Amino acid sequence: MTPQARVQAAIELLDAVITAARSGGASADRTLADQFRQRRYMGSGDRRAVRELVFSAIRACGPIPASGRAAMLRLAASDPGLAALFDGARHAPAPIVPSEQPAEGGLAPAWLEMRLTESGIDGAAAAALLGRAPLDLRINRLKAGRLELPLPGESLAVPDGLRFPPGTPVEQWDAYQQGLIEVQDAGSQLTCLAVAANPGETVIDLCAGAGGKTLALAAAMDNRGRLLACDSDRTRLSRLTPRAERAGASMIETRLLNPGHEHEALADLTGQADAVLVDAPCSGTGTWRRNPEARWRLTERELARLVALQARLLDLAATLVRPGGRLVFVTCSLLDAEGADQAAGFLERHSGWRATTPVLPAGTVRGAGVRLDPAHDGTDGFFVAQFKTP
Repeated sequence: MTPQARVQAAIELLDAVITAARSGGASADRTLADQFRQRRYMGSGDRRAVRELVFSAIRACGPIPASGRAAMLRLAASDPGLAALFDGARHAPAPIVPSEQPAEGGLAPAWLEMRLTESGIDGAAAAALLGRAPLDLRINRLKAGRLELPLPGESLAVPDGLRFPPGTPVEQWDAYQQGLIEVQDAGSQLTCLAVAANPGETVIDLCAGAGGKTLALAAAMDNRGRLLACDSDRTRLSRLTPRAERAGASMIETRLLNPGHEHEALADLTGQADAVLVDAPCSGTGTWRRNPEARWRLTERELARLVALQARLLDLAATLVRPGGRLVFVTCSLLDAEGADQAAGFLERHSGWRATTPVLPAGTVRGAGVRLDPAHDGTDGFFVAQFKTP
């Protein structure tokens, strides 16, 4: 493909990404994978180049663009070489018309930028949200003794973490196939440290999803005790079983929850857990480095729904913790509504409970918890709070 044809292909793929974002469809990664399957004429080099253009354009736009062309024009506005490729040649985008309006730049839609600023995320901290995320690994201590990898990796503050450049093909490594390593952002690993799970305890991962944090907890517990992975998404939860088998985490139980009726499914665990992790559904503002188009999907109404859901899950989790036990609340968000304000609301609703600041080798105290962010900590954005019963 010519450079011009790559730009035109990126514009067409951006149209598909924008349509999916507006309709609540597939993520940009999934959309691009589907589109590439339909374009078998593209070689691997072409796919990499087009993908780079698409994600660079997504990062360059604040609010959702009117079209893929408008998004690419935003990127071309600061890149004369890219703008020159709009030459109208065969398979090339049409020449730029002076009256054409490129998409609006910025961090995010105006209302969301304001919420982030009010939450103390601006300047360099805001800019870092649209940077490129590295690839972090967690060494699985259930299996790995002396570990030899094709690349050395950078040691991280988290005990079993290693960092590699984006795109490192770790899933092709023998160590990954054998379950010796897991892909997990350093921030996610740090939030698991806050749970302080010990061998022999009863621990509940209330919103386990596909089980990334569950596997880290199993390793911390040395495969001893009772570890329940719960979620209301059958598809995501089903992915945990093969991952656990590969990792050698044999003590994990899974439990599918019916949304709105979680109490019934967990009644036998009332007051039984030493620790409950609530890795709650959230806006994902801390993951924009990996999912930049997520800025276009979030609405004020959806944020309000998520905040209400988080509060409900916290209240549910409180019923499961034994006297003297602990509850850990985590969101991959940098908005106070899903962090410091949520933690404060829990303490207001539950007299006698107290917050204990998690002792972590990174992060900044924010309200009753600790916040991690790309600019200061080099991780995805997270809020983590730890509560203890009377």
